[in-house]
Amino acid sequence: MDEKISNLQRAKVLIEALPYIQKYNGKIVVVKYGGNAMISDESRRAVMGDIVLLSLIGVKVVLVHGGGPEINELLGKIGKQPEFKDGLRVTDEETSEVVQMVLAGKINKSLVALIGTLGGRAIGLSGMDAGMLEARRLSDCLGYVGEIASVNPQAIFDVLDKGYIPVISTVAADSTGHCYNVNADTAASRLAGTLHAESLISMTDTKGILRDPNNPDTLIPVVNVSEVASLIREGVISGGMIPKAECCCEAIRRGVKRVFIIDGRIPHSILIETLTDSGVGTMFHG
Repeated sequence: MDEKISNLQRAKVLIEALPYIQKYNGKIVVVKYGGNAMISDESRRAVMGDIVLLSLIGVKVVLVHGGGPEINELLGKIGKQPEFKDGLRVTDEETSEVVQMVLAGKINKSLVALIGTLGGRAIGLSGMDAGMLEARRLSDCLGYVGEIASVNPQAIFDVLDKGYIPVISTVAADSTGHCYNVNADTAASRLAGTLHAESLISMTDTKGILRDPNNPDTLIPVVNVSEVASLIREGVISGGMIPKAECCCEAIRRGVKRVFIIDGRIPHSILIETLTDSGVGTMFHG
């Protein structure tokens, strides 16, 4: 009897997912993956499994990843203290080289390999490949931190058209070929807009926007773009969440239909947000 109930529950879950599968089939979904949600091997495997599943049911998933904790770890090994201003990493010449090694090398290829072991097909790219992201210096005080001057998404379309999952690290080059560190939320937002994505899902290590940052029960499930400035002034959105929220707003302004900040530590949070009636994070709308 228990097995029959279990099977019935599984069937109901699939039926509930059907309209969402139909809605997202053939559409582009950009997933930004980063923060401490990347550290746990179990969590990383679950997230990549969700991405493989979405790909297999016809969703064109574009994975954009950061890797702040691993960058900090390598900087520590070479005796360098990470420095941040307004949630953005201060990046001198040496740090720029570390960022490129960690993001475009170690993390990017490990995610590609993991997707492969789970039955998916992925190709690793960086913003430097085929001129995907051209950068210019954001601020002299931040060093080699770039803002995005232009986006050329053709390489992403080519990879998607061949049935692969593009896995994109957020390093970019300026017009002289110098490497810049680009904030992963910024890159994901611009790419989602340029790709005319159905949705952007930003995975991080918090539940979403919290009215009280110290109380996870104060999640704000829906935020209007017009409310963000006042939430920042009130201190509800602060620190590293400021650029995340601003990027979500930018994606909405660029035509992305649905933008979410979700907790990557919750098992299968992508599937819950994408294929069920229930949300697990904060949704932004215009």
